[in-house]
Amino acid sequence: MLYDLSLHIGYRYEVPASGAHHMLRLLPLSLPERQRLIAGAITVTPEPDEISTFDDFFRHPASHAILRGPHEKLDIRMQARVMVQAQPMAADFSPLLDRLPQEIAETWSLDAESPHHFLGISPRLPRDKAIAAYVRSMLKPSMTVRQIAETLCRRIHKDFKYDAEATTVDTTPAEAFAKKRGVCQDFSHVMIVALRSLGIPAGYVSGFLRTIPPPGKERLEGADAMHAWVRIWCGRLSGWLELDPTNDIAAGTDHIVVGYGRDYADVAPVIGVLKSYGSHQTAQAVDVIPVKP
Repeated sequence: MLYDLSLHIGYRYEVPASGAHHMLRLLPLSLPERQRLIAGAITVTPEPDEISTFDDFFRHPASHAILRGPHEKLDIRMQARVMVQAQPMAADFSPLLDRLPQEIAETWSLDAESPHHFLGISPRLPRDKAIAAYVRSMLKPSMTVRQIAETLCRRIHKDFKYDAEATTVDTTPAEAFAKKRGVCQDFSHVMIVALRSLGIPAGYVSGFLRTIPPPGKERLEGADAMHAWVRIWCGRLSGWLELDPTNDIAAGTDHIVVGYGRDYADVAPVIGVLKSYGSHQTAQAVDVIPVKP
């Protein structure tokens, strides 16, 4: 599938801001046999005094923008064309849960793809006894790692209600789990905490979800904003699997990857600091448009 993407993130400050440093992670990744960024650009208004680009540890292309002078608003826009390839259906070669620790131990690499980075706590994801008990109630002795992940994905979709008013970007997994409400970030964080409690490596995926549904299908939730889903390491033979608990589906050609990380903190689209006081308003708009051949 070929897509044209556009993203607008706007900030309006009650009092002019200055001395702003912003880190932007907005461009889709190019991933072998999965996704190709054909062209892409990010524009910032007002024009930054300095801007630099680099790849972070998880191989995300990131931009660092500095605006020294006062400004009442900030507009960030991203446009890109991306090709997403369909992934072949694969048999389940993942191990039983009790065999997974040995496979992890036999993985010596510590690069960005290593499962070792996705096992313990991370900046936004502490351990949680209630979430651990929730996932353990679903286990059966004969379940493979992949079956556990798929069962958990299905249960979160069933047990939780999508509610954009219930949580904020700073809501913890424990709070979202207690409410059984939230958005894609909350569902993904809860699922990651649950899987890690079992010793299953799991990470956060930031990206976009197609806004135009296939004919005869209902529109998928999460399509009017940046989306999030979960990446699970299913052993040496199966590798990484991506599941979307918000919609109870495997990530496919409607999912466009922007970044991989341990949790939202590693892939936040815009983070930074500035000098100001008073309140501010934020607006976001996303379009994911299929391009006809």
